[in-house]
Amino acid sequence: MSLGKNIQYLRKQKKITQEQLAEMMSVSRQTISKWETDEIIPELNKLVALSDVFSCKLDALVKEDMHTRDEVYSEIIVKKVNAFKMASYVMLTPNPEDDVNFYMENWARRSGLLDFQPDAMRIGWDFPFAISELQNRFGLRGYVAAYILPEGFETSCPGVEFAVQNEADYAVITIHDPFAAASGRIPNAYKKIMEFLQANGFREKPKKDILSCFEHVYEKEGITCMDVYIHVDSVSRTDSFTNFS
Repeated sequence: MSLGKNIQYLRKQKKITQEQLAEMMSVSRQTISKWETDEIIPELNKLVALSDVFSCKLDALVKEDMHTRDEVYSEIIVKKVNAFKMASYVMLTPNPEDDVNFYMENWARRSGLLDFQPDAMRIGWDFPFAISELQNRFGLRGYVAAYILPEGFETSCPGVEFAVQNEADYAVITIHDPFAAASGRIPNAYKKIMEFLQANGFREKPKKDILSCFEHVYEKEGITCMDVYIHVDSVSRTDSFTNFS
């Protein structure tokens, strides 16, 4: 394990220079260079500060080979998502992702969904209508969580909003271990898809009854993965894509 390589890897993931990181850490650029080449080891308070800057766990920073992991991002594919019915709920809290996912998991148990289909797919997306005063003054953000309801499942369990999503085309990318550096990896996945769409002449095309984007988190072979979906216009006109993954 190389702590220095981890620091360099995470710095590049965050797209900042040694000079910028040095300013954040109140050290010289030469110190950052020595950290990254393992000439010196950062003091404990600096390690804690680094984990905050990179939005990663301290244990992961000092114990894991983060720089030798498999590619963080998969190739981008464009695929058709069939129409589906969903049950959703939105929350505005300081930590809406965890709060609303907990709420929806409890609803799924009460409604019998998890008995009907234990691996029912849960998706989520940012709630775009939280006013700036709530965000700036109270630290509130909005997030929506939804379960995709399998065919044949019926429920009258209250506490959610039911909706139907029409068939649509999406550009999809998979992030491996997205929460190791969530503030960098997740936004960068959206950026990669937007670059892909622009290079191939696709557009985001908002449509009624179609989600513009959503995320799906799951475990695969012991690793947390997140699929990011962004809606695109019809893709039937082309068979080849330029990929930036």
